[in-house]
Amino acid sequence: MSKRKVAYYYDTDVGSYTYGLGHPMKPHRIRVTHDLVAAYDMLPKMHVLRPKRATPEMLTAFHTDEYIHFLTRVIPETAEELTYHGTRFLVGDDNPAFEGLFEFCSISAGGSICAAQQIASGAADIAINWAGGLHHAKKREASGFCYINDIVLGILELLRSYPRVLYIDIDCHHGDGVEEAFYTNDRVMTCSFHKFGEYFPGTGTQEDKGRGKGRGYAINVPLKDGITDESFRSVFEPVIAKILDVFQPSAVVLQCGADSLSGDKLGCFNLTMTGHAHCVQFLRKQNIPLILLGGGGYTVKNVARVWTYETACALGIENDIDPNLPWSEYFEWFAPRYRLEVVSNNMDDLNTKDCSLDRVRVTALEQLQEIAHAPSVQMHDVPRESVGHHLGLMKDEEGWDDRDERLAQHARYVYNLQESSSASSEDEDEESWESDDSSSGWRRQANGTNTRSRSNKPSGVTNGNTTVPNGTRKRMSLLTNRYFDVPAHENGYNHYDCGAPLGKSAKRKFFNYSEDMMNGNGGLAMRDAFSPLAKALNLAGLMERGGRDKEAETVDDDWDDNNSSMAVDS
Repeated sequence: MSKRKVAYYYDTDVGSYTYGLGHPMKPHRIRVTHDLVAAYDMLPKMHVLRPKRATPEMLTAFHTDEYIHFLTRVIPETAEELTYHGTRFLVGDDNPAFEGLFEFCSISAGGSICAAQQIASGAADIAINWAGGLHHAKKREASGFCYINDIVLGILELLRSYPRVLYIDIDCHHGDGVEEAFYTNDRVMTCSFHKFGEYFPGTGTQEDKGRGKGRGYAINVPLKDGITDESFRSVFEPVIAKILDVFQPSAVVLQCGADSLSGDKLGCFNLTMTGHAHCVQFLRKQNIPLILLGGGGYTVKNVARVWTYETACALGIENDIDPNLPWSEYFEWFAPRYRLEVVSNNMDDLNTKDCSLDRVRVTALEQLQEIAHAPSVQMHDVPRESVGHHLGLMKDEEGWDDRDERLAQHARYVYNLQESSSASSEDEDEESWESDDSSSGWRRQANGTNTRSRSNKPSGVTNGNTTVPNGTRKRMSLLTNRYFDVPAHENGYNHYDCGAPLGKSAKRKFFNYSEDMMNGNGGLAMRDAFSPLAKALNLAGLMERGGRDKEAETVDDDWDDNNSSMAVDS
């Protein structure tokens, strides 16, 4: 095989964090993987880098300021208070508030952002960040063991230099967070191969094709239990080959979730190590810039095996390494065989019994056939650094000046008004706004009553095989794959309710804005100015006044008068 310039990102601290005793997600698996990669003497063959940790400012390229502010200060002792008794930010038991949460997120996101920068600069043909791939995280909420969506942040960095990016997800769970982020965008095509049916997150039907400009650019391949290497290859190769021909991506991001392997604690597929790594080999042959990310995977020794093997595939030396494991610090973990292999088991492949796999493949290819051509976009030269960094205006927190401290103080004042915002809005008799709830589409009036907009459904709202009564919303747990109720009084934060119904006719909805608004946006989720909190509080005006009441308002010469035009009419 021809050689590729491979960049490998690893932070020595990433394996030191823990989600808590008994939690299936083990960040330590990344350290075990690195130890095995080093034992195979692969590190000298790559450009090994320690990624720069992502700052809160970098994370707000996708996530909301309020959510990032929450992550920077939440600890186990304050989680109950800061999450409003588990109804916001961290919902359910899947995402605990553990010690060092933000540092862990900054390592994961920093690695993916740096990998994207390395690819965009041409310094590497393949970039690897096994600490990344956390594909469930939403714009303002954690989900499925994922707090920060490093994939979206990395793709956004690629879009600064490349017109089109392809995202491929071979995790056993649907890559809902990435799909949602680019659901209205035709510059990013998302393709997810996942288990569907009474399985977290309950999304990913083939009716979910995108919306507005992004219609047709969300490809979903729902699979059933027990899929084998041969069956998976029979659907992966033709679908990806067709995507490469039609979409013509400038770069590819591959999420290599290892819970699709045989024997995973939370997975239900029957892929071997070589069958899983075949996806990496197939994409490497295409000579397209490639980013490899981690993801799920809850049998630690198998995760380390497959990611080590896929690192060898990126280097093109998978046929040269010894299947008998070399000595390493964690050698005893791989007993009793001590081999670099993950073998299949005796699960039945339900995908071949009723020919469902053929139907899924044909449907996916037909969807791709409807795409007329690869979308184009006018590109400009991208500066190596922003104007703010070039002029020395962008400083780290250690170098904050007085203006930075004042702005931070004002922001904290705004956040403290969250609980009182609903009470203050009662003074506005005619004020109402539309929630971005993905399933209900309620309008909340200023007097606190709920009315139904654009629908005459009764008080119960159907979501999947469950009913969502008034005052609650549905979430699915990755641990149990069961739905549970969450109070929905925090309007504007129940934007994503575990996806579409399980029926084939169900279409996924993220937003309830008008079609013309979505077409005009063509990018990520609508700006936060449309959120209930932003409309209830005149944020820009409040920030301009320094949190003071209008009666006590004074003129600050440091503020530009044009800032007042940024205020959102309440």
